[in-house]
Amino acid sequence: MPASPVVVSVPHAGRIYPPELLAALRQPPRAVAALEDRHVDAVAQAAWTGETMLVQQLGRAWIDLNRSEAERDPRVDEGAPPAGATASAKLKSGLGLVPRRAGSGELWRRRFTDAEVTARIEGDYRPYHRAVDAALDAAHARFGVAVLFDLHSMPSLGRTGARVVIGDRFGRAAESRFVARTEAVAAAWGHRAGVNTPYAGSHILDRHARPAAGIHALQLELDRTLYLDARLDLPGPGLAATAAMVRQMLAALVDEALAGVAPLAAE
Repeated sequence: MPASPVVVSVPHAGRIYPPELLAALRQPPRAVAALEDRHVDAVAQAAWTGETMLVQQLGRAWIDLNRSEAERDPRVDEGAPPAGATASAKLKSGLGLVPRRAGSGELWRRRFTDAEVTARIEGDYRPYHRAVDAALDAAHARFGVAVLFDLHSMPSLGRTGARVVIGDRFGRAAESRFVARTEAVAAAWGHRAGVNTPYAGSHILDRHARPAAGIHALQLELDRTLYLDARLDLPGPGLAATAAMVRQMLAALVDEALAGVAPLAAE
């Protein structure tokens, strides 16, 4: 039975890379780390207070859980349809279901077969999304409301940029009161928060949010300088404070969620 109406998802922090993936690299193995939300899972785990939490262990270079199954890149995937005018901007830039590049470098020495990519979809991608659905349904069944908190990290936006970015797909994924509460916590910690710019959320929010049915979803992007060391490689001295802020965001979301349902629905 879920302990909270909030479900935490951490889809991009995985650091496990199967041998067959490493063998296909044209870059040094460290190149795929550029796709990671580096150690943001450590923030999530330190902030955890009993919420259902799903953390992807495989690296994003294996398969990107925040892309739709339609975003298969024909330049690296033999099973993909030809890229056309309807291809997403992410797919065109090389960040499809199986990423083609990291930074400015092409990643792979060969294309993957349809069977290889299909196995990743069936074995890793779909089970993660089914688990998110199940967790949200269970939370909603118990509390009458559910909130998906999809945790990511981002490169620094510079001295004048936001340190925290909250995405709700421009209001389509959650009621505005959830954004306001999350933004207020960031402000209390002295951090400027952006809303939907430059990150509004992506497939995970599109797929799982149903605010009209009481299932809301937010994406949170954290500036990596908040919690990593000076090399942006390992958890740093800011981890504890960043986790405390995220913990307060989770508590605020719980408070806001339960405030909007009848008392009997939350029992």
